[in-house]
Amino acid sequence: MRWTTRPSTPDDATWIAELRAVVMRPDLERLGVFSPERVRQRFLDAFDPALTRVIVVDGTDAGSIAIRPASDGTWIEHFYLDERVQGAGIGTQVLTAILTEDHPLPWRINVLQQSPARRLYERHGFVFDSEDEVDVFLVRRA
Repeated sequence: MRWTTRPSTPDDATWIAELRAVVMRPDLERLGVFSPERVRQRFLDAFDPALTRVIVVDGTDAGSIAIRPASDGTWIEHFYLDERVQGAGIGTQVLTAILTEDHPLPWRINVLQQSPARRLYERHGFVFDSEDEVDVFLVRRA
């Protein structure tokens, strides 16, 4: 599978919100916090096309990733891949490429408690920073 990214547009909001709902549903249900409306609305409320890239796999829009500068570093957000392309190494490749870009350190990301995605980030040098009932916050300082 070949991938690239393209800039996001406001028209991408609806399908990315739907993708988020699909890929996050198992973890959110496991945590007892899944709400079909809330999972989509939280994305729509935070979506900034200027900070978001669409991940294109073999010519088809298949995911998203947002890079948000903040006073405490640079946040990776809205990193979702369609289930059809998960497990093919694309997430690893996208994350590796993003981490080589010039952004203020440290890198930050949050994952749902007990999410398998946490292993991906830990393989890339992210470590535990803090947690709450739903999320684990990870940081990569170098």
